[in-house]
Amino acid sequence: MRIGIPRESRPGETLVAATAKTATQLAALGYDVVVEAGAGVAADQPDTAFAEAGVQVGSAEDVWGSDVVVKVNAPTDDEVARLRRGATVISLMAPARSPELVERLSAAGVTALAMDAVPRISRAQSMDVLSSMANVAGYRAVIEAAHEFGRLFTGQVTAAGKVPPARVFVVGAGVAGLAAIGAAGSLGAVVRAFDVRPEVAEQVESMGAEFVTVDMEQEVSSDGYAKEMTAEQEAATAAMYDEEARAADIVITTALIPGRPAPLLVTAETVAAMRPGSVVVDMAAANGGNVAATVTDQRVVTDNGVTVLGYTDLAGRLAAQTSQLYGTNVVNLLKLLTPEKDGRLTLDLDDVVQRGITVTRDGETLWPPPPVQVSAAPKAEVAVTAEQEKPKVELTARAKTFLVLGAIAVFGLVNALAPTEDLRRHFTVLMLSIVIGYYVIGKVAHALHTPLMSVTNAISGVVVVGALLQINSEDDTVLVLSTIAVLLASINIFGGFAVTRRMLGMFSKGA
Repeated sequence: MRIGIPRESRPGETLVAATAKTATQLAALGYDVVVEAGAGVAADQPDTAFAEAGVQVGSAEDVWGSDVVVKVNAPTDDEVARLRRGATVISLMAPARSPELVERLSAAGVTALAMDAVPRISRAQSMDVLSSMANVAGYRAVIEAAHEFGRLFTGQVTAAGKVPPARVFVVGAGVAGLAAIGAAGSLGAVVRAFDVRPEVAEQVESMGAEFVTVDMEQEVSSDGYAKEMTAEQEAATAAMYDEEARAADIVITTALIPGRPAPLLVTAETVAAMRPGSVVVDMAAANGGNVAATVTDQRVVTDNGVTVLGYTDLAGRLAAQTSQLYGTNVVNLLKLLTPEKDGRLTLDLDDVVQRGITVTRDGETLWPPPPVQVSAAPKAEVAVTAEQEKPKVELTARAKTFLVLGAIAVFGLVNALAPTEDLRRHFTVLMLSIVIGYYVIGKVAHALHTPLMSVTNAISGVVVVGALLQINSEDDTVLVLSTIAVLLASINIFGGFAVTRRMLGMFSKGA
């Protein structure tokens, strides 16, 4: 089968659905790949890059006549008409908000797979385009805000005076929100964040930001997405949004509800009360915006000097990287759809991921898919009462006591029965080594386990040398003990190096 990568028709679009690297990976799955001339120029992927990678560069007719067409944006009416019946089109589609597009794809008799409908489950993370693009967009939102802010994010104390750090408030702690938190924090800003999902508080705090709490009942998410708030929750958060926005220098909003317009969180009154020079980046502008002053794809400066950015192409402003990430998501999806790596796309609707992204199949409308329940809440810990825990502690202490007493008894018995003074002395050293080794190694931090293996390997090497010196002894007891020592120490040496090599391999870059 042939995969076609067209030039995006959306005005100002900089992304391309495949880079030279990802197109090569598609070819490795057995597909013939053709890229429309000029498709990747804006993403630093000129036609020569594809040609040098062995990928065919062709005309628009070659691309749209392919068995599979992969693009970034949803196909337009003209592009749907160019698809041949029975073909497969893969792109962002927003099928929940685009019923007309779903009808056109169904009428065209094609199979449509929506990249933005990938279920949020662990197995599908490598295909999650929304997360890939939101990650880039969140970072870029901070860069745009810093440019408009025109002042330092980090605080400084200089001979000329003290400069306070910028205060950033992030609404929504999804992928985009967390990326914005990380970027703002790395620039030195004081970051505060809020999300209606209480389970993300730990993630926010782990990135050095402060999670803002509201005195209200918050429901744990069942699918990884924020839910629409009730009237009571809206009332409880409205005052908080107003207070935080007034105190912030930068406000970044990312709140979205799947299949619905973005909720209005920052009112015109709040914007009017913000300090002059403050900046708002509304990342939900494409869906109506979270801020009253937002104008889609526009930069607005209010009467009181607040800049509101409603850009919807934040990810596209880092086109080369975003195209690479999008292309990698596509490759991972095609790996799932091409299990035999024979260049033939096989759609298995029994698979929850494939069913979730299938909008139409051979002209049959399959949207919406069955719901996939995914709980983002941490597993509940089993409560243990003091009465339940106490016997367990007593049993452990008793076992340790018996073990120590038994070791002392064995030690005394061996010393009493040892025929020579040398044997008693060596056995005493052995017992002391066991006790000291247990307490020393037991207190070593996990981060030092790898270097500790090198030390124990060196000790085992000394044991092997000593055992080899004794293995020719005429005493059968010494011979047996020496053989056992060589065997056990060798296992420790080779096993230690094998484990160390495996651990270090986790930090090595792939070829």
